[in-house]
Parts: sequence; C-alpha cells; structure tokens
Amino acid sequence: MRQRLTNIFFTKESIQHLSFQIKKEYPGFKSRDFEEMLIDETWAEKKLKQKMTLVARALHHFLPESYVTAVEILKKTAPAIKGFDAMALPEFVGIYGLKDWDISLKALGCFSKYSSGEFAVRPFLIKDSAAVLQEMMKWADDSNPGLRRFASEGCRPRLPWAMSVPALKKDPSLIIPVLEKLKNDESLFVRKSVANNLNDISKDHPELVLDLGSSWFGKNRNTDWIIKKAFRTLLKQGNLKAMRLFGFKDPAKIIVQNLKIKQDSIVTGDIIDFYFDIINQSNSRFKIRLEYIVEFAKANQKKSQKVFQIKESCFSPGTYSITKKHSFKNMSTRKHYSGLHSIIIVVNGLKKTQLQFFIKDSLV
Repeated sequence: MRQRLTNIFFTKESIQHLSFQIKKEYPGFKSRDFEEMLIDETWAEKKLKQKMTLVARALHHFLPESYVTAVEILKKTAPAIKGFDAMALPEFVGIYGLKDWDISLKALGCFSKYSSGEFAVRPFLIKDSAAVLQEMMKWADDSNPGLRRFASEGCRPRLPWAMSVPALKKDPSLIIPVLEKLKNDESLFVRKSVANNLNDISKDHPELVLDLGSSWFGKNRNTDWIIKKAFRTLLKQGNLKAMRLFGFKDPAKIIVQNLKIKQDSIVTGDIIDFYFDIINQSNSRFKIRLEYIVEFAKANQKKSQKVFQIKESCFSPGTYSITKKHSFKNMSTRKHYSGLHSIIIVVNGLKKTQLQFFIKDSLV
C-alpha cells in the first residue's frame, strides 16, 4: 500500500534535518525549541499542507525579526532541503513577504531551483497578476528546469491544493506568452506543467485552448506531446474539434455490440469484468479512441459519471473482442453506493452502447 505523503514528508527526522541545516547558517537558531514547537502527539495526524504552513510559521518565530535577513538564511539553507519538505521555505515567503515584493519574488525564484513556490506565489498573483507574470516570463528563459517549470506551474488557473486566482481563471491571456516560451522545452518536467496549465484553461476557455493547440500542433514532437496531454479533458468530453485534430474521425462505421458483465451478482467493493465486441465495418484501418463511462448511483438517488480510457489504436476491418476490469472498491476520492449503475462504451467521443446493472450494498 502506498504511504500517505503526510507520512513521508515533514517527519520528525526531516524537521530535525531542516533545523540542523538552518543552525549551520544561523548559529543563534533555537533548534530544539523549533522542533518541540512542531512535533507533538497531534503532528502525525495533520495534513500535508497544514504541516507545511506550521513549519513556515515556526520558522518565522525563531528566525531573525528582519524579513530580509530571515530570507537570506533560508536561501542559503535551500540547497540542503529536498522533497516536499523544501516547500516550507517558499511558504514562508508567501505568508510574510507581500510587503517586500522584489525580495520575495527573487526568493521564490531561488527556492524553485530546489523545490517549487507554486503555492507561495498565489498571494502575489492575486495582488498583481501582471507584475508576477512579467517575472514568470524571465523564469521561463532560465537554464534551470525547476525554475522554468515554476514559471508555468505557478500560474495554473486551477492548481490543485492551491488558492484560486480568479483573474487568471476569467482571463488567462497573461499566461499564454509564458506557455509559448515553454512549448518546446527539452525537460519533460516542464512540458508536463505546460500541458497541465493548458488543461486547466480548457475547463473555462475550451475554444482558446483548441485554437492554440491547433496552431501549435504538427511542429515538433515535444509540442505535440504537450497538446495531447493538454487536451485530455476535451477528449474525455468528446469534443469533436479535439477528436479531429488527433485523427479520430466520425465512427459511424464502427459498431459495438454484445456488451456483457461476467459476474451475475455485484456488491460494493467488487472488481467486475466486462467485455464487448467492436466491429470496423469500413474498408480501411480506422484510428479509434476507445473509452467507457461509468454512471454511478449516488446516495441521493442522483447519478454521477466518470470517463475511463481503454485504448487508442488503429483497427483494421473486422471484429475484435475487448475485455476490461473495473473496481468498485471505495477510495478517498469516491464512495460507491448500492443502486442502478451503467457502463457506456464510447468510440471517438460518441456513445455507442450501454448496459445497466445493479450493485448491492456489501453489508446486505
């Protein structure tokens, strides 16, 4: 079982390491008091971002009162701190640095060479998006891939776990020049962020992303990779422009039949096996994006849907049998309920056939 991130980062040992490294740069640092302020019987139960903020506040308590001096100590410490633990340093800037704009943005640039200031920069974006985006344009040209990634990741309109920047969600035009600089970046780390940024924008401004992606597509392999990943929400939505850009044509001659579930009785927590036939009735190979939608029963008797990809492939004329498993085990992001569910098979964005089935409560 994968460990929760909160059990991997900001542990007693990593707090002690941070404390030790700060004391090397600032001998007056009360390392034991710093550690005792944080590590108590409730620490292990706290969430990851909560720990990050508490570490930043504890640093403020024990570092010099001068913000400029404190930041210089943290900048010297930064190379020795790794992983998510290092994000407590830019968090310090995000909480205490809004009155020292130039110093703070330079510090976030420094920290992002070793971790990332994507959460910490959000208050600055809210205060003056245009000014921060000017800095991000400079970071996008930096030789350090961590800083180039920060230029994109920091201005994502829908960055997970982060505070929203309403101005960028409403008008992402300031973001596009940054992404233009990074659209052929040599680093996969950077390209992933560019794709995620565009995917964020597509949820509020699909036509903007469709037009931008169409103008970028076909120039080189790196940019094509970005666009394909950036269009993932549009493709799941069955957007026809997105489908056609990647060669997924009208599937009128693609037939889906014999959709069945192997199990006779299903309870919450089960993993089901379902299968169906796909028939290419055209006279040539056909590029297919094959997906399925699960329509879930909810506690309030309403329905919710989620799209899952099966495969993308070219199918020659003929009949093909497809099998797939789907888990109805409860997760932190989804709880399953008894009731009527559906599986819907989707080809190139169009629903082809569906099957309803009932799931019983596992306690019954």
